[in-house]
Amino acid sequence: EEKMAKGPYSEKVMEHFMNPRNMGEIEDANGVGEVGNPACGDVMKLFLKISDDGIVEDVKFKTFGCGAAIASSSMATELLKGKTVEQILELTNNAIVEALDGLPPAKIHCSVMAEEAIEAALKDYYVRVGKDPKIVDEMKAKIKDKVKH
Repeated sequence: EEKMAKGPYSEKVMEHFMNPRNMGEIEDANGVGEVGNPACGDVMKLFLKISDDGIVEDVKFKTFGCGAAIASSSMATELLKGKTVEQILELTNNAIVEALDGLPPAKIHCSVMAEEAIEAALKDYYVRVGKDPKIVDEMKAKIKDKVKH
């Protein structure tokens, strides 16, 4: 049992770990993404319910992993609600880390996983609505390009 001492984790991380938001699954999700890092045993599954006009109506997650992975998933779902597909893709792991008031360097990969799970869920959504999932990669590349300038 991990002792949750006041150490490397911010209060926000602790709070989202103790009381995760939007945990569970969406029965009629139209975008589901699962990513895993077997090396550290973290698996993250994200469920999106995207409306006909491309807005995230609901989002839930199931994460098997450490406190930072659960907190990252929880915070990510909070940041996704009500957003458009384009806005979802702009959500980087850095934004998740910032929203959590930081993560220890060894746990940054948890926020990267959350970003990857969002991307995977979005690709699944594109496939389900008959669009090319490669569009997600192209949009993501454009956004990354914008961020660099």
